[in-house]
Amino acid sequence: MALIYIVEDDAAIRGELVQVLERSGFAVAWCETFDRVVEDIQAAGPDLVLLDLTLPGTDGQFVCRELRAVSEVPIMVLTSRVTEIDEVMSMTMGADDFVPKPYRARVLVARIQALLRRVAGAQDRRVVEHNGVTLDLSRSTASANGRQVELTKNEMRILALLISRAGTIVSREAIMRDLWDSDAFVDDNTLTVNINRLRATLEKIGVTGYLTTHRGRGYSV
Repeated sequence: MALIYIVEDDAAIRGELVQVLERSGFAVAWCETFDRVVEDIQAAGPDLVLLDLTLPGTDGQFVCRELRAVSEVPIMVLTSRVTEIDEVMSMTMGADDFVPKPYRARVLVARIQALLRRVAGAQDRRVVEHNGVTLDLSRSTASANGRQVELTKNEMRILALLISRAGTIVSREAIMRDLWDSDAFVDDNTLTVNINRLRATLEKIGVTGYLTTHRGRGYSV
């Protein structure tokens, strides 16, 4: 049974989420104070975090960044702050998905299940190599030039998909379907943010120009 950790200061919304998730077969935990959110999440050891952005005494994007620095737990932002900049900043800080309030219970549960499936699929022990870059899917790492860097879940999935189709152009739509199960759920700019983040991560191990952008068509390696 997967454990979902809720970071939501509105007691009514939190209670509703607990009921929705428990009816769907999840175990649920949550915090009621917000001065040690990252520490509380780590202590609970959840399989996925549902994170509001507007929190007393802190900001969800700050929490997202701090949590991502110490953990690869999937983070799904669930918020009424639905501007484009909020979505882009959340994904930049390390969120794996962004869901606006008011949410639809069935859609929320489906997206949680899809994100958990992606994480489970990424845990298989596989190592692939292409053009000097080695990708360890079980450890979420990329290696090159004698150096190694840890990847976020989205970075890993993008790189794995492109390497699996090396030498061909993978459309933006295909990448979005692989990441989020449906390209209808995400803004096109969200993928661009993830691609740029992957490029910056690869530069940390001395890999530049590895991803090629084909304007209007997609990406390739």
